[in-house]
Amino acid sequence: MRICGINLTHDGAVALIEDGRLVFCVEQEKRDNNRRYKAIDNLDTVVTALAEHGMDARDVEQFVIDGWDGEVESQFQVLSGETPVILKGAPYIERDAEGLLTSLNSSGLMLDGRVFPYKSYPHVTGHVASAYCTSPFARAGQPAFCLVWDGCIFPRLYHVEQRGARFLECLFPVIGHVYAAAGHHFGPYKQAGRAGWDLGVAGKLMAYIALGSVHEDIVAVFQELYEERFAGDAELAHHYRANIVSAESTLAAVHEFFDAAALRLEAEAPEDVLASFHMFLERLLVKEMTIALQRHSFAGPQYLCIAGGCGLNIKWNSALRETGLFDDVWVPPFPNDSGSAIGAACSAMVAQQGFVPLEWSVYSGPVLQSGDVPPGWEATPCSMPELATILARNEPVVFLSGRAELGPRALGGRSILAAATSPRTKDYLNDVKLREHFRPVAPICLEDRAPDIFSPGTPDPYMLFDHQTRAEWRDKIPAVVHLDGSARLQTISRRSQHEVAELLVAYEKLTGIPLLCNTSANHHGRGFFPDAAAACEWGRIERVWCDGLLLTKTQATEQSPVETTCTVT
Repeated sequence: MRICGINLTHDGAVALIEDGRLVFCVEQEKRDNNRRYKAIDNLDTVVTALAEHGMDARDVEQFVIDGWDGEVESQFQVLSGETPVILKGAPYIERDAEGLLTSLNSSGLMLDGRVFPYKSYPHVTGHVASAYCTSPFARAGQPAFCLVWDGCIFPRLYHVEQRGARFLECLFPVIGHVYAAAGHHFGPYKQAGRAGWDLGVAGKLMAYIALGSVHEDIVAVFQELYEERFAGDAELAHHYRANIVSAESTLAAVHEFFDAAALRLEAEAPEDVLASFHMFLERLLVKEMTIALQRHSFAGPQYLCIAGGCGLNIKWNSALRETGLFDDVWVPPFPNDSGSAIGAACSAMVAQQGFVPLEWSVYSGPVLQSGDVPPGWEATPCSMPELATILARNEPVVFLSGRAELGPRALGGRSILAAATSPRTKDYLNDVKLREHFRPVAPICLEDRAPDIFSPGTPDPYMLFDHQTRAEWRDKIPAVVHLDGSARLQTISRRSQHEVAELLVAYEKLTGIPLLCNTSANHHGRGFFPDAAAACEWGRIERVWCDGLLLTKTQATEQSPVETTCTVT
């Protein structure tokens, strides 16, 4: 059974599941140096993705479109070639506690001149299905809770078992966009007005708050305003809860919340305000999760899956894990909408078979494209020991290997790698990436060595939990130590078949250090480089390693283009 999942909205993507195995997921931002969060505006994108894997639309038994905004249904206006097409979809959330797998069934999906029927499931259904089906709990046949907290919804708690899933409750009445909105009212991303929305602010704030300190009097202000405006018995809170009709209305209430906070906190440093607000939200999340579990008791081990855009907040993920409420916590590498095409396909799989495990790999994105190396570069073969020697000389390298990673974080397939031993390396990498200097650079580390260097240092293959760098290592690897001593760690087994593991083993043998700096290889504000030529044309790093070839920037300005051989099939 081939199921094709399609996410037409931001973080647009096409995914294919065949007989319970993820064949591919192509996010649009990872094509052609596209902008981040790019939507699908032409259905030819689906045709192209299938053709690249030797299929056409007639080879697919079921098409599924991810649901979107709307209480009853959503609507999408797209093109098929040059023909305008209007498609209906399911709403953002299910309409009742038992309706998670209720689909909207329609037709009119025009692909390559043919019209196909399709299904659409609510947007949150895809989050629940993709998070649980990719989890170790699904493989073990164990039930689990699933927390979904997206930008425009309240945090929603579900319970999932193989035969079905049920909505339990909203933990508290605050949308996920509240975190980014805080950054539009305080700190370096403050805006004069409310127009426009930077989807990247939330991630930047996680880094920025390390500049500040938590002050309990500031936390108390946020707690008081939360009770007054959102959750308590005050008139404003009752009015808010009684008039939740759209994401726009709840976002307006969030802005008013911060306007009121700003009047009371105008004398406070913005970094302290934001650090304190982060702590307020973290405590609220932990407190309400604890209360919810007291209300909803299930026998056996307690497991948690986390999905939705807020699942990218590594500090909240760690806080939930550290409560001791759960025997294990799982976050997929695509908790945000970058996983929604996979989620749409998983929803149809689940509707047919129950919540069964999905066979998948994080390296299931687009293949590297072939192309000519631009003039001014030369290509030579380069082994992993040779590349390790280059890195040990404090010379960073763009590292392109195999298929791209799923989700928003570079995990060794589309990375810039560098030695972590110089304190200047972090500033250098932030400069070439056009990022603020307070932003951290992540370490990629051999899994078995991570506990020696980080606390807890437990396996974290997708960079989704918070770790502290142990004191005895901070001076040895300063480039990956954040301002608060933390590290956004990625671990990888030395037995992994991925080439970045082979490189780390070679680098460890040469230097005794089992890790490297790892940041994404991309133009500022765009997805990963699709090929070596794009990295060369960018040119801010003078060495590009691509599937066995080292491309090195030279002084020459005229030379014949060289055909790269780093093509993955």
